[in-house]
Amino acid sequence: MKIITVCGMGIGTSILLKMNADRALERLGLIGDVEAVDLGAARGAAAGADLILTSAEVADALVDVPAQVRVVHDFMDIDEICRAITQAPDLRTAGG
Repeated sequence: MKIITVCGMGIGTSILLKMNADRALERLGLIGDVEAVDLGAARGAAAGADLILTSAEVADALVDVPAQVRVVHDFMDIDEICRAITQAPDLRTAGG
């Protein structure tokens, strides 16, 4: 499974979300690769991604990408990130 974390400017918050998405995958027992990108690189990265985790503001700019986009309101909340990952129907039982 390939997950992209996206923030609007720079990559500071997307790195924070990436680290917590890695923790969420571990908690869920899923294998995946998480990459942090900024909004400018998100469209290209989305081509090879299964899921994009981002804020509500950035999600509005990603409505036409091929990957599923899930909004995370609190980038520090591992439980919320777990829910965002498992909301994607084809990822709940993914192994890699």
